[in-house]
Amino acid sequence: MILTVTLNAALDLTYRVPRLLPHASHRVARAAERPGGKGLNVARVLAALGHETVVTGFAGGPTGNTLRRLLAECAGPLTDALVPITGDTRRTVGVADDSTGDTTQLNEGGPDVTPDEWAAFDERYVRLLRNARAVALCGSLPPGVPVGAYAHLVREARARHVPVLLDTSGEPLRRGVAARPDVVKPNAAELAALTGSTEPLRAALDTRRRGAHAVAASLGPEGILAVTPDGTWHATPPKPLPGNPTGAGDSAVAGLLSAWSEGLPWPDRLTRAVALSAATVRAPAAGEFDRATYEETLTRVRVREL
Repeated sequence: MILTVTLNAALDLTYRVPRLLPHASHRVARAAERPGGKGLNVARVLAALGHETVVTGFAGGPTGNTLRRLLAECAGPLTDALVPITGDTRRTVGVADDSTGDTTQLNEGGPDVTPDEWAAFDERYVRLLRNARAVALCGSLPPGVPVGAYAHLVREARARHVPVLLDTSGEPLRRGVAARPDVVKPNAAELAALTGSTEPLRAALDTRRRGAHAVAASLGPEGILAVTPDGTWHATPPKPLPGNPTGAGDSAVAGLLSAWSEGLPWPDRLTRAVALSAATVRAPAAGEFDRATYEETLTRVRVREL
């Protein structure tokens, strides 16, 4: 199975309005709620692709109960191994403007996690690693979780010879990279913040020198740049697609993990990641993808070796 870790899971609420105006009252045309947080988005895409997937992290309170109920309704082989906590799981609110296609995002910080709750998670994580083919560590850290949490979890996975992908930002990313994950998947802004360089190739090379075995950097409509021990590639979609880019990076992680677990080489991993990312732009929400767009784009992604 593939294990995804979401330490700061969320209940995603999406409101669609005909037009979003400041200082105005709005009538919501449509509303939806879904399990959220980067690792849960990754897991939902993996399960939709048919991969046996286990999710862990934290969930608590009434919001956490709703999240877990929605997880149980997800299609595909998806198992809930979230650790219960006292605090209430956070909510994220996206307001989608139908007139422009833009989405305004409002994200809560997350519940306080106690030392005992963190210890309970760590114990469960180590147990789950025994049956994992790969693990993804994704997203922000809730209050109370040590800033070096991802570095610790990377080392736990590496000690058990489980390939690990890290997708976070800021100080947790800096510390996590130093623990030598197999892959890091930053976006361009996160890569620049880590290295101080706005040139993606230079920043990716610097990130490898800091400890990452390989770097797969999301460049938005320009695709993915990968710097690996096997070579350097730039994968691009056939054309920019209109839609909501929220969650596209999470689908790219799912593409990398699924192809990686199947033993495919880097060019094929990047092809799948770019195609899933593009297909998520055309989907209603993060954690989902438009299958027709995915299948069409899969045959048209261009992968160029640098």
